[in-house]
Amino acid sequence: MNSLKKLKQLCSHLSVLYVEDDPHLRDLLSSYLQKFFLEVVTAEDGQSGLLAFRKKSFDLVITDIQMPHMNGIEMIEAIKAEVPDQEIIILTAFSESSFFMDAIRLDVSGYLIKPVDFENMNRTVLRIGKKIIAMQENKRYKQDLEKLVQEELAKNRILEDEKIFNYEQTLIALVQMIEKRDTYTGGHSERVAHYCKLIAQAMGFLPEEANFIYRAGILHDIGKIVTPDAILLKPGKLEENEYKLIQEHVTAGRKMLEKIPMYKELALIVGAHHERYDGQGYPNGLKGDAIPFLSRIMIVADAFDAMTTNRIYKPRLNHLDALEEIRTNSGKQFDPRIVAYALEALRNIEINTSNTQMPNGEIEQERFAYFYRDQVTGLYNQAYLDLILTQNANSKVYKSLHFMSIHNFGAFNQCYGWNEGDVLLKSIGAYLMKKYGTSLIFRFQGDDFIVLYYENMNIDILGMENFLALSEKKLFVSVEIFDIQEKQIYSLLEFEKLIVTSSLQLK
Repeated sequence: MNSLKKLKQLCSHLSVLYVEDDPHLRDLLSSYLQKFFLEVVTAEDGQSGLLAFRKKSFDLVITDIQMPHMNGIEMIEAIKAEVPDQEIIILTAFSESSFFMDAIRLDVSGYLIKPVDFENMNRTVLRIGKKIIAMQENKRYKQDLEKLVQEELAKNRILEDEKIFNYEQTLIALVQMIEKRDTYTGGHSERVAHYCKLIAQAMGFLPEEANFIYRAGILHDIGKIVTPDAILLKPGKLEENEYKLIQEHVTAGRKMLEKIPMYKELALIVGAHHERYDGQGYPNGLKGDAIPFLSRIMIVADAFDAMTTNRIYKPRLNHLDALEEIRTNSGKQFDPRIVAYALEALRNIEINTSNTQMPNGEIEQERFAYFYRDQVTGLYNQAYLDLILTQNANSKVYKSLHFMSIHNFGAFNQCYGWNEGDVLLKSIGAYLMKKYGTSLIFRFQGDDFIVLYYENMNIDILGMENFLALSEKKLFVSVEIFDIQEKQIYSLLEFEKLIVTSSLQLK
């Protein structure tokens, strides 16, 4: 309530032009803006918005991007050509990196993503409104009071700092958007930045120097905006060609940052954060002192965070084991001079053990489903079985494995066709989910199924046979139970070897 009151007080003498082609949103937001601004003028596209702007001046312009006749970027370019200092907020559903870069190039004051988050919009308008008032006051000071020259200069410096801040907030928003695409990467950039700063401080860097590498750490993975979702969101191991594609984020990030004059030095650091001291890194195979010094700090910080974060196929190390790994790779992956300081600076770090690639919530469950669900039955597939067995070697969560084999399924497919076979498999999957939904259930080798459970349990073979009997297709089921710990079943390969030698044969 206080913030809304401040917003109304601040904007009560200001005017705003709102350009939006969606009539419903235009009416809704213009009504909202009228609560705060002295004057609100609306336009339905970039062309009419530019005409309205040329008729009279506005303190603030809020515009969409994708519009008929003239899009928002074209309108902003025309406005900035006439009034370079015009304050402009982009409010759009588009989050592509090209639009972010256009916004930065045109010195846009804010970039908001639809649907409208009114709290975020209020904060942005309040911040820009303060800037507008400050600029107006500066003009009055310059006109009326010579003795306030020094104060004006100080305020100008504040405004310049705020401009830099606006740039960084835009880029940080982009980084956060990238990290929200994937659980594992969430918070990664901030942690790397923090570790960079700690190492720099241990090395005796001045505060502004330590803050500089912190800023580089925040932006070091910004190039992942170009990485396809199918690769960035893949929770398992990457194939060789996929790994090559994700490596491109380093060069993409460097190119994005070096287009902005104030970030050219940061771009050099970011562009080398996957090089190795022995020259075996990427993208340029730089070696030793050829790698920028601050990049060598970031290489250590980035590796430390990777080692101390849970991944699907690689559980995290505790921070002391991670530091020992860094020590082992001193002179190989890492600069020995930096390793010495990193071992000290990161020794007492507290690691958040909740960082993981495992799904959390419905959206991430669906992401997992994309990679680990069997498309016919909706059950988990063999890739996920291999993952769970591998993880279970350490966690010991699952005690028993129930191997359920449906016999005569090949004859069924030959007689009735593969489509009917898929229908039957889907119904079996639904039956198993209803019957054993608290377990993990997998489709295995086409027409077999596996149930993993926390303890020993009884499979209702008779119930399953009665279910199969309804199809009158002469199918029957057999079940073999394996104690996971006793048989040391910690991978799919180990299980397959086990059943080959057991009484049950793979069909």
